[in-house]
Amino acid sequence: MNDRIVSWIMEKNPHLTQPPTRDDDLIEGRLIDSLAFLEFVYLLEEVTETSIDLSTITAENFRSLAAIETRFLAPDGQSAEAAR
Repeated sequence: MNDRIVSWIMEKNPHLTQPPTRDDDLIEGRLIDSLAFLEFVYLLEEVTETSIDLSTITAENFRSLAAIETRFLAPDGQSAEAAR
């Protein structure tokens, strides 16, 4: 998982004593909330160096670090969005 993504989650949630696991529910745990969602999408665009079409994403794409990695990051570090 990208360090910038995990760092962003930790910065937005100072109450966390350790980073979320790959399978922690980030939405249910309110680690990514509606107020910070667009900021998080912007961060993903920076990390992946591609634009994310908001009409093609769902809350499930952000449910966990594993889901984020699957949807937006390819194993070689390239954006899954860019591969389309």
